Amino acid sequence: MKTLGIDPGSSVTGWGLIDGSASRPRLIECGQLRLPAGAAFHTRLLELRRGIDELLVRLRPETAAVEWPFHGVNARSALQLAHARGVLLCSLAEHGIEPDEYAPATIKKAVTGSGRADKVQVRTMVLRLLSASGEQVRGSDAADALAVALCHQQSCRHPAAGTTPSRRGPRTWEALVAEREGRRP
Repeated sequence: MKTLGIDPGSSVTGWGLIDGSASRPRLIECGQLRLPAGAAFHTRLLELRRGIDELLVRLRPETAAVEWPFHGVNARSALQLAHARGVLLCSLAEHGIEPDEYAPATIKKAVTGSGRADKVQVRTMVLRLLSASGEQVRGSDAADALAVALCHQQSCRHPAAGTTPSRRGPRTWEALVAEREGRRP
């Protein structure tokens, strides 16, 4: 099942599309939507909308997941992030995709085994789980978006197309790697 992961931002939004199963995820494509620096905020939101719409038309994901924001210190940044998330959620809905949302700690735990993992640990596990190189996954926002997609894929055991996925809590990375290697955790 083609899963789009999104790491929202008001300046840079990361995205990553994966396919395959939870035990054998495969990287299709990833990147970052960089919004024009110095432009009026409403212009940046419009560019974000255009960028995500182009991606959705081109990539045609079957499911999507968006990172839920952590509680930041700066109220202005939190408000801008909320606006950006609103644009993304609206665009996904318009394309008939009902995204799931995950907290950063949930994503980190699903991918690394620890909800307190740092960006380097997350990136390292994303590359390992997807058998990808640093050249394929450029930028921390793209790696974070792939972590969102991996978390969703692990949390949602996708059955055959046309049936409803059953929800399960995120599994640990140890269980995922063991399953991928054909052994029990």
